[in-house]
Amino acid sequence: MDQTDQTTRQTGLVPDMPTIEVRACHNSFSQSTRVSMVISRQRRVRNERGVTYLMLMFAIVLIGIATTAAAKQWKVIVQRELEADLLAKGIEIQNALAFYSATIKAGRVMPGEVYPQTLADLTRLPKPFLRKVYLDPMGHGEWEFLRAPTGGIMGVRSKSLAKPFRQHDFPLAVRHFEGRATYHDWVFQHPNPSSGSTVPQGTAPSPVAPSPPGSSITSGGSAPVAQPIQEQPTMNP
Repeated sequence: MDQTDQTTRQTGLVPDMPTIEVRACHNSFSQSTRVSMVISRQRRVRNERGVTYLMLMFAIVLIGIATTAAAKQWKVIVQRELEADLLAKGIEIQNALAFYSATIKAGRVMPGEVYPQTLADLTRLPKPFLRKVYLDPMGHGEWEFLRAPTGGIMGVRSKSLAKPFRQHDFPLAVRHFEGRATYHDWVFQHPNPSSGSTVPQGTAPSPVAPSPPGSSITSGGSAPVAQPIQEQPTMNP
């Protein structure tokens, strides 16, 4: 029963036609308002979901970028540490090869250098020249050996073809590594291009005998060269 019938029964009066039309318009307006509110609420919810989805995608992209940057930075840190380890172990092997050759040749007349057949020969007692047999830090395996004409090991090098970070300011024992393109080009050997002016650790330079009066010593400790003595003129009485 609608409101018009209730009003008619309560008052006993029949409403006029304009009143009925106004009430009908009011009811239809209320219904349309409710429909509009429902539709707007649905649109708002849909828009909020879209914004949330976009924010989630943006956050995922940022996390991916940050993770990639962190992974690259970590890779650089690890490579720098392995590079420093490669230099330290390579120089130690290079010095061990020099000490081995000098010890074997001590007191003997032997042409050229003497090299071990394996790196394990450098670690044997009673006088080990190397603490242990190291592996290639960059290649994570065996070294690539540089063989002498006699078959012994005169040097080692890494099997890695990666580009080194360090290009300058090398230790004196390997200063010839400057500008090398890969770790494979770092050859730790005895003798090497940098050993001309360097002395292996633990060795002392050969003493130089004092020069007698009237003589001079050439560079490198060569034998003294006698200087001609000018004859003084005699005075006749």
